[in-house]
This record gives sequence, C-alpha cells and structure tokens, in this order.
Amino acid sequence: MSVNLQIGFNNSFITNSFYTKFLGVTMNNTFSWNNHIDLLVKKLSKACYIIRNAKTYISAPSLKMIYYAFFHSVMSYRIILWGKSWHSSIIFRLQKKVIRVMEGCRNRVACRSLFKKFQILPLKSQYILSLLMFVAQNKTLFLTNTENYHLDTRQRNNLYLPQANLTIYQKGAYYSGVKIFNNLPSEIKNVARNQKKFKIVLKKCLYTYSFYTLGEYFSQL
Repeated sequence: MSVNLQIGFNNSFITNSFYTKFLGVTMNNTFSWNNHIDLLVKKLSKACYIIRNAKTYISAPSLKMIYYAFFHSVMSYRIILWGKSWHSSIIFRLQKKVIRVMEGCRNRVACRSLFKKFQILPLKSQYILSLLMFVAQNKTLFLTNTENYHLDTRQRNNLYLPQANLTIYQKGAYYSGVKIFNNLPSEIKNVARNQKKFKIVLKKCLYTYSFYTLGEYFSQL
C-alpha cells in the first residue's frame, strides 16, 4: 500500500523524491540501488575508455595503477551498501571488460585466470573484502554466540546472527557481514582482532579463489 506523507518544515511542505544523493551514494525509496549503480556505470565506462587508450602507451604495471585510480576507486566506494544488489552484475560485466582490455584479449575470453594474474579482486570478492573489514573494524557492534547464549558450543566464537524475516534487512551490511564472517575458515577468523594481519590473510584467500558470486564463497570455503 502506498502512503503519501506530507511533512512540513518552516511553513512549507517538503517535496517527495524517489531518490536522493547523500555522501556520494544515491539511494532510492525502495533501497534497490538501481539509481546509484546506473550512475556508476557512466563513470566506469569513462574509466574503461581511459584504460583502453592508455594501454598503447604505458607498461602493464602503470596500467594497473590507472585501473586502481580510475576504476577500482569508483567501483569499491561504499560497496558494502550496494554490492549485494542483483543490479551490480552490470558493474561486474564492465569490470571484466576492463580486465580483457588490460590483457589485450577478445571479448569472450574467460576472466578468472586474468583476475588472478593481475591480482585484482572480482566485484563480489571485493564486496566480501570490504564487508569483512567493516566487521573487523567495528567488532563492538557485533556479539559472539558465547556472549549471547553463554553456551560452550563448536560455534561459540562465531558472530551471533539475529533472527530476521525482512529481505531488505537480510541484504543489509550488518546481517550479511555476520553470515559472511561466520563462513570463514577458522584460521582466518582467529586473526580478526589484528586488522592488518586479517586483511593480508583474507586478501590472499580471495585472490586464490577469485569468487564471482556469494554462492561460490559459501560453497567453496
């Protein structure tokens, strides 16, 4: 059911809007992130054009620096908010296009080996890295199973996953962060208190697997 809210301020009504921009992130009234991703596509397409033209004149290491400056910086910004959106597949297609340009290969060439070669994380792997670093940097926001249940179980050091039926909450950074963190191998979870070491070990794991989807992450680790 649609509700038409009339909110007043300083003797005038605030105009309703389907989306708005806040701190560089475009949010719409359904939290689908479509508007934000559409804007990213325009910026990343320009980055792809820059990289394609630069490839002729510079070395591979320099080209990788340009990738991180013009493509990665835009793609990874606030990715923990929109990275789980189904619409993000458009961004991933652009990322694979850039990787092929950097390698100088045809459009249909498989990219997973190229991601590993360049030591660049695919979109979903970058989402996992950013989200898990958010968890590690904000551990005070999360409870462990031991703190919540006071039971000695095999999963006592896992983070407590709150019960939630709303899909929009399950897609959020907090809920997704807990699920993804709990799926990590014990040897990675055990170093989470040391953020520097945690990031190094985690990136090594993600470079090795180069996950394209969360399904791959949950089934292969």
